[in-house]
Amino acid sequence: MSSPLVEVQDLNVRFVTRESTAHAVNGVTFSVQPGEVLCILGESGSGKSVTLRALMRLLPANKARISGSIKVDGQDVLALDAAGLSRLRGGLVSMIFQEPMTALDPVYTIGDQIVETIRRHKGGTKAAARARALELLELVKIPSAAQRLDNYPHELSGGLRQRAMIAMALSCGPRLLLADEPTTALDATVQIQVLILLRKLQADLGMGTIFVTHDLGVASEIADRIAVMYAGRIIEEGPVADILANPLHPYTRGLMASTVHGQSRDRDIDAIPGSPPDLRQLPPGCAFAPRCAQASGDCLTAPPEPRYPAPGRMARCVQVSAKTPEFA
Repeated sequence: MSSPLVEVQDLNVRFVTRESTAHAVNGVTFSVQPGEVLCILGESGSGKSVTLRALMRLLPANKARISGSIKVDGQDVLALDAAGLSRLRGGLVSMIFQEPMTALDPVYTIGDQIVETIRRHKGGTKAAARARALELLELVKIPSAAQRLDNYPHELSGGLRQRAMIAMALSCGPRLLLADEPTTALDATVQIQVLILLRKLQADLGMGTIFVTHDLGVASEIADRIAVMYAGRIIEEGPVADILANPLHPYTRGLMASTVHGQSRDRDIDAIPGSPPDLRQLPPGCAFAPRCAQASGDCLTAPPEPRYPAPGRMARCVQVSAKTPEFA
C-alpha cells in the first residue's frame, strides 16, 4: 500500500476564552490514502468542520489551540510558516465550503477569481489562466461557460455557484480536496447532481477527499470509508458498506434509525433521546453514555479506548468485542 496522503494523529482543538474552554476536537486520529474518499459523519457540533479547518490551519490563531500531528503529503502542517501555508492552501490542498455565497468574493467575477487562484499558484499569463478557467467551468458542467466567466456570484443560482466553487478548488490540481457539507444548501435534485459530479471528478483526477456531512444518504453516495464523530471524537470507523450494513456503536445505530428512509408514515422516527454534551464540560466517561440505553458503569468512568473487531473496523464502545490493533 502507498504512503497515506493524510496522516492525523491525536488531534486536539481547544477554543479558549476568558470564561471557558471548549474541547471541540479530542484525540482524533485517521488517515486518507491517495484517491480515497473519507466521509466524516455526525450531527451539528460534533467537531467535523473544526477538524477540516484544522487541516488547513484556518481556525482563528488567537482563540484556537491545536495540538497533535497533521501531515499532508509528508508535510507537517502545524510546523508550516505563513509562506508554506500559502503554498499549501489552494495548491496541495483545496476546500469547498458549505455556502458559496459567503466564500466567493461578491465584487469580482467568477472568472477573475479563478484566474487569480491559477496565477497565484501556477503563474503564467492572464490569457492562459482565463483559458484554463473556461476549461474548468466546462469540466464542472456549467452551461454557457464562456458567458458565466463574466458573471458575478449573485448572478448565478445556488447550484451554479457551488459548481463554480468546485471549479476554483480544482484549478491548481490539488492532491487533497476538503469538502465541508457542500450540498447542504442545495435542493435534492441539484444535490445529487453535484454529488455525482464530485465523485466523478475525484475518481478522474485521483484526488484524496475528506467529505464532511450529517446526511447518511450523502455519505453512502460519496464515501469509500466513514468516520463517525460525536463530541469531538471519532467513535466508529470503517468501509462505507460495512458501517451502513452493520453499525457497531450505539450512536451510529441511532443515527441510522433517525432517518425517514424506509420508515412507515404511521409511526414516529426513532430519535436519539437527549442532547449532545456541552463541549465546555465533557463528562469523564463516554460522552454518549447519558443518551445511551445500553450504558453501564464502565461507560461512566473513562472514555472508551478504540476497539478493532474486524479488519478496517474501529469502535469506541465497551460493548464491542476487542481484538488486536493489527486488524485496523
